[in-house]
Amino acid sequence: MWLLIAFIVVPLIEIALFIQVGGAIGLWPTLGVVLATAVIGSWLVRTQGLLALGELQGSFQRLSDPTEPLAHGAMILFAGALLLTPGFFTDGIGFLLLFPPTRKLILQELRKRIKVQRFSMGSGTHGFAQTRSGPDGDIIDGEFTEAPEPPIKSQKPSGWTQH
Repeated sequence: MWLLIAFIVVPLIEIALFIQVGGAIGLWPTLGVVLATAVIGSWLVRTQGLLALGELQGSFQRLSDPTEPLAHGAMILFAGALLLTPGFFTDGIGFLLLFPPTRKLILQELRKRIKVQRFSMGSGTHGFAQTRSGPDGDIIDGEFTEAPEPPIKSQKPSGWTQH
């Protein structure tokens, strides 16, 4: 139901804003502003997205919980979609989502409503698995499998070179 309301209300808000802004500054300046926000928004989405990707890679390297960088990345992706949609209302929301303090505030509100019970990386049968408990990571559980020794190759020439 909320999605239906959004699909009806948002275009009405955009049309009203286009009429108001177009009446105040004219047709061509209005179209210029819409084009400029799309170009600037695309650049900001790219830079913020690269920063979020770096944070995500860092969390994987530290073997820490990647939910925050993933959530930031999802909000940046959503902001990009809003900024590429022509309109002043969607551009305003898109630009707000590109600011890290806004994303952190949204993430804090989401954390109040969503409770993560467990986080683990890897699989339990092959390679590496880790389970952390408590704020300091009191319990660490790991598994490994031994790789077979590679066969020793003979030192014969490959045939590609001549001796």
